[in-house]
Amino acid sequence: MKFLMVDDHELIREAMRGALKQLDGNAAILEAADSRQAMPLIEENNDLDLILLDLNLPDRDGFSVLVELRKSYPSVSVVVMSSQQEHDSVVKALNLGALGFIPKSATRKVILGALQLVMSGGIYIPPQALPSEQPPTRALASQAKPETGGDKVSPADLGLTGRQIDVLALIMQGKSNKAICRVLELSEPTVKSHVSAILRALKVSNRTEVVVAVNALKWDVPTAPTS
Repeated sequence: MKFLMVDDHELIREAMRGALKQLDGNAAILEAADSRQAMPLIEENNDLDLILLDLNLPDRDGFSVLVELRKSYPSVSVVVMSSQQEHDSVVKALNLGALGFIPKSATRKVILGALQLVMSGGIYIPPQALPSEQPPTRALASQAKPETGGDKVSPADLGLTGRQIDVLALIMQGKSNKAICRVLELSEPTVKSHVSAILRALKVSNRTEVVVAVNALKWDVPTAPTS
């Protein structure tokens, strides 16, 4: 595997070097202290698997870098690693296309777990950055049929179809509507309709809240077909 760390703090890069080597002992690890160093490295290494991006870069706002990366290099996974742990920062980064947000204060165990989740196709959201009001799991659970037993609710209980569950699985992988269209061979209006149905079923308003709700409901979403 090949990773790129973009962070101006040498101690942070040193710590992450050890974590990435623990994740993959044979990994190639590239480093950049700012965006000026990072961009040429990304252009020269089109086989990057993951970019770890700090938001507080000395030469540029990390959010603007994230936007450029998602636009110019959509196939490369980007995970934000930052000391900014506020809910708004986390939501903004995820809505801009980051596949995870790891606080710099996290333990190595948490960092490794987060990276493993992202590399396996998931999205990592730090628990401490979630809003104080958790997704309405109890309200959702109350909609479950009595025969399901307990307060465990399934996607089918909320009226999601098999195709909508496929779309949900791809949302959990951070796929855009256009990417979902390609993978499932559906038209964009159809995908938008399915996404809207998922938002209504989960009583949320955006993709980030979908991820939070699914994690809170402890759904084991089946792996969707890949392109």
